[in-house]
Amino acid sequence: MLSEAAAADLKLIVFQLKDKEYAIPVNQVRSIEKVEHITRVPRTVGFVKGVINLRGVVTPIISLRSRFNLEEAEYNEHSRVIIAVLNDMEVGLIVDSANDVIDVAPESIEPPPEVIGSEDADFIKGVTKIEKRLFILIDLKKVLNPVELAAQDEKGLAG
Repeated sequence: MLSEAAAADLKLIVFQLKDKEYAIPVNQVRSIEKVEHITRVPRTVGFVKGVINLRGVVTPIISLRSRFNLEEAEYNEHSRVIIAVLNDMEVGLIVDSANDVIDVAPESIEPPPEVIGSEDADFIKGVTKIEKRLFILIDLKKVLNPVELAAQDEKGLAG
């Protein structure tokens, strides 16, 4: 029974935004890239920074800082683009750094705390603690949903 529980641990990619650590499941991550030239796309929502050509695939790029209403920061040598996949949609997420993979027991994940007036709380799937570190699990479906809608709106405008 114990080995079954250990085998069921979730593998999470940890990334930083401002002074907080966030995580998404490894199975939703295709790759982690350095920030390269992003081509701006007109008439997209503010947090959509544009698109990149990644190995022949045009990939939309969003700033998670903008998405979570955090102030923007200059990109540096630690900035990364996490190429995340949800259903058949591939999206790049700009983060301050991505440098850790952790294993978490599903039962150690607590529901998101109720924070009044916190908009980014909608994107939180849960939180988990490892030693003195607190990790916020991101719900990619909720984070990326408006990107899908913006892409559909853009197609509608072009047609």
